[in-house]
Amino acid sequence: MSQQFKYVVRIFGQDVDGTMKLPYALAMVKGIGYNTAKAMILKLGMDPNARLGELSDADIKKVESVISDHAIKGLPSWLYNRRKDYESGLDLHLVTSDLIFYVRNDIEREKKSRSWRGVRHSLGLKVRGQRTRTTGRTGMTIGVARKKAAQPQAQQSSSQQQQKSS
Repeated sequence: MSQQFKYVVRIFGQDVDGTMKLPYALAMVKGIGYNTAKAMILKLGMDPNARLGELSDADIKKVESVISDHAIKGLPSWLYNRRKDYESGLDLHLVTSDLIFYVRNDIEREKKSRSWRGVRHSLGLKVRGQRTRTTGRTGMTIGVARKKAAQPQAQQSSSQQQQKSS
């Protein structure tokens, strides 16, 4: 029984191009990078050179179920994207909207505690110690106000004309 090729595959609530190889296709999902995707595929015993559109529905469900409980069984904890969670203390791997929700909560918690990072977030400044004197400028450019160069020349030429006429 031959499987029909799917050009668009819905995985983790996101449409992904079915012509991409498995690690690259999974890396299109927010929260999964190339290395995590490759480790997941090898752990499941799938071919990393296979295309996402070639997978059966059962294989796609298997990939989704691996990460649905926020942990990838058998992978080292340093590969997870949220180690030692603030509330639970567990190692988690979050994807899509869960990742966005947790990060937003972390930022709000830091703002409430008025930590240095929270203050920087609330002011809209760089948080991780980057240079701010010359880069990261937003808004209208405010430069040095300078007189136009054409005006002094026009005044000189008019004064010269007055001297010639007299």
